[in-house]
This record gives sequence, C-alpha cells and structure tokens, in this order.
Amino acid sequence: MNVSHPAGDIHQAIVELADRGQRFAVAVVLEAEGSSPVGVGAKAAIAAGGVLRGTVGGGAVEAEAQRRAAEAIATGRPLMFRFTLFGRAVGDASPICGGRMRLLVDPTAARHRDAYAAAAAARRCRQRGALVTHLRGAEPCEVAVEFLRADAVPPEQDLPGAEAVRTVLEAEQPALFAEEGREALVEPLIPRPVLVIVGGGHVGQAVAAQADLVGFEVVVMDDRPEFTRPELFPAGAATCCGPVAERLADFPFAGDTYVVIVTRGHQHDAEALAACLRRPAAYVGMIGSRRKVALMRDDFIQSGRATPEEFARVYAPIGLDIGAATVPEIAASIVAQLIAVRRTGRAPRMPLH
Repeated sequence: MNVSHPAGDIHQAIVELADRGQRFAVAVVLEAEGSSPVGVGAKAAIAAGGVLRGTVGGGAVEAEAQRRAAEAIATGRPLMFRFTLFGRAVGDASPICGGRMRLLVDPTAARHRDAYAAAAAARRCRQRGALVTHLRGAEPCEVAVEFLRADAVPPEQDLPGAEAVRTVLEAEQPALFAEEGREALVEPLIPRPVLVIVGGGHVGQAVAAQADLVGFEVVVMDDRPEFTRPELFPAGAATCCGPVAERLADFPFAGDTYVVIVTRGHQHDAEALAACLRRPAAYVGMIGSRRKVALMRDDFIQSGRATPEEFARVYAPIGLDIGAATVPEIAASIVAQLIAVRRTGRAPRMPLH
C-alpha cells in the first residue's frame, strides 16, 4: 500500500523553479541567536516580486530578505546580511524579539538543482542524509551545494569533514562550521516518524492534530468513509478507508513507525492489534480500560496470537498517567508518550492494577 504525505518540500520547489527557468534566489538562515522567529536552515525561494515558497521568519526579516533577493537576482551574485531584532519599544517599527540572524541569499541556486533534487528524492524515499551548503569569501561569496546520503558520507569529505556530518545527523540539528574564510552549513534531512492512527473518531482526530504539530507524519485508517474525510485531519495527513486489519497488513512498517489504536470497539482494537503486533514498530499503543486490556492480554496469549513478551511491548492502556478525562487531554497524554519513546526510546506506562 502506497501512502504518501503531500506536504510541501522546499527543496522540490527549488527544483521546479529551476526547471521552469524562473529567476529566483534562495534565502537560507545561517545563524540564529536569541529569540529569532526561525532556526538555522530555514529557507525561502524568493523571486524579484516576493516569496514563492518557504519562510525565513516572516515580518521584517522576510521583507529584508525579499529586498536583498531582488538585489542579488539583478546582480547574479550571492550575498549575506545580518538582521537584528532589538527594537527599543513596542511602538517602534523595529522588531523587538531580541534575536540576531545572519542569512545567505543565493541567486545561483538553479546551478545546484541536482543537489536539491537529491534532497527532495531522499525525503520522498524516507532516506537520511545531509544537505551541505559551502560558502567561500564574503562579498561576493561563492556558493556550492551538495547532498550526502547518510550511508555514503565520503571519508575524505571537505569542510566540515565526515565525522562532523555524522555528528549533525546523529544530533538531528543543523550546524554551521567555519575555517579560514570558508563556511559550511550542514542540514540533516531526517524522515519524519510515521504515526498510524487506527480509528478516525474524536480521539483519533485529536491525536492527529497534536501529533502533526510535534513532527509526526500522520496516516489515519478507518473502515468508515465518514471518519477518513481529509477535512477532519491536519493538512497533509494521509487517510485510508477499508478493513483496518488488511490495511495494516499492507502498510510498510519500519523502525520509525508508531501505531495508535483507538477504534470504536474492543473487537476492532483486537483485529488491529493482531495485524501489527509482530511487525517492526517503534511503538504500539491501544486505548482501553485496565480490565479490557487484561482480558485482551489473556485472550491473545491463550490463543497463541502473542507471547507474554510480545504483548508486553504494547502501551496499553495507552498514554501517560496524567488523570486525563477529556478527549483533548487523552490525546495530549498519548502524544506525550509518543514523544518520550521517540526521544528516549521508552516511556512511562499506565499501571494495569
């Protein structure tokens, strides 16, 4: 089963602009200190008339990036500029967030089309890698961009070096390296973990909304068409209607797959759990009372559908024990548990007794 996430990709947008022959520049945040609106690596593709895709923070900083982009497009030369957000008063036109930013504006981005295309392809294939932007000189600076697959970083990699690239990939945080008039911005491209929500009812919808905000790629499965309508879920969430056991059997599970089972009844929950219990997954959680979970555990073990060790992998009852009562609170407890597993490899469990 092929389930895709149609959310926009700035690297693919750059490729499409280059292929159309449109004149544009790419603005990239190289440094961000203090209360800056975006972090290092934020990008926007900008034509002479304004932003086409992406963002470097909006407001005054984006207006300045647009002005600089028009200048860079006219000259054909990359440039860098600094922007401060230290206005002195609320009524002042200057930003007062308190941050500092340094940005690159590159009107030669079309020359690096193949590197951006490789980054976009890696994202579609859920492959890890790093986009490296090499800078030499100051005014004007020279720009070169390359994409490195995580499993193929050359040992002789130039600044910042292979070990630094691997460190950035492990930390999942972009970093800027500098050495004798040269700089290299390394941006890790890490696939978003996939969250499969089995059950598109009120809890499933609330979990989808909160999980999308914290970086999960959301897929919703339900056998009822009215609960897989795209408008019920965040923009970009994939929906799949049909028998959930069959859909789960066809789904490409991996080590970064998370499953939340919140169907409308224990029989549907059991079918879903049986379909994914022995599949590779970072997390499997199932909603239900302590009594329901205990009864289902006994049934699964006695019927041979699971060993005690296999059932022990399941986070059930699902979520953190925070006294959640309302649907949004239950969703918050579930998503908090997902975050804990994603970031630490484990999470507290609801007590069964």
